[in-house]
Amino acid sequence: MTESHLPKSAPHPYPGKLIIVEGIDGSGKSTQLQLLHKWLESKGHKVFFTEWNSSDLVKETTKRGKKSKRLTPTTFSLLHATDFASRLYHHILPPLKAGMIVLADRYMYTAFARDVVRGVAHEWVRKLYAFAIKPDMAFYYNVPIEVAISRLLGGTRGQFKYYEAGMDLNLSPDITESFRLFQTRILAEYAKIVEEFNLLTMDATQDIEMQQEQMRALVEDALRGYKPRRGTYGRRTLFWRRFEIPKSE
Repeated sequence: MTESHLPKSAPHPYPGKLIIVEGIDGSGKSTQLQLLHKWLESKGHKVFFTEWNSSDLVKETTKRGKKSKRLTPTTFSLLHATDFASRLYHHILPPLKAGMIVLADRYMYTAFARDVVRGVAHEWVRKLYAFAIKPDMAFYYNVPIEVAISRLLGGTRGQFKYYEAGMDLNLSPDITESFRLFQTRILAEYAKIVEEFNLLTMDATQDIEMQQEQMRALVEDALRGYKPRRGTYGRRTLFWRRFEIPKSE
């Protein structure tokens, strides 16, 4: 793979900070990011949150494809890449240019793990995301598969989702066993990604409070000397106006 096919490895040029979390379902990464979000705001930071597969551009298309269970691995990969591109240019870059802290629940590394496990070529998926900027901090919440299963089934959902469990790969007719096999393969891919992109590995089996303390300490150290500023990309007030919630009549 040539250097031009790799996602950008140089720091981005924007005054804001991009912090992302990765991990399999049940790792607790979303909980940790939500707690970090509240803590950063309590410190007076302007924070913007975004999550995987949430762009209005393709969300409905992806939803229909999942419902019909007709998504091929390549189609699935392209839809998620389109979602990522839309969120990057419309939801991530504007606040970064405005000097804000952006928190992303999953980033391109999710695609690198899931798509490869589904059979998409390793080089192809990395080339697909070559436009992505490098996050300032990337956390990977590592959790044993059995712990993840226990957490998910012990919650409110009761059962795994079709694609979440990798049922499209025909690994097992039993959805829980399929989840175990599929997510175990994803864990193996994440192990490679952590080494390749130097993700910060967190022990997701620890108490929530202990994990959060560790995360805050790392973030606080990384933000040392960081001062929110407008930058040269436009007035922050104009950016914020886009996200004002209309008052109820």
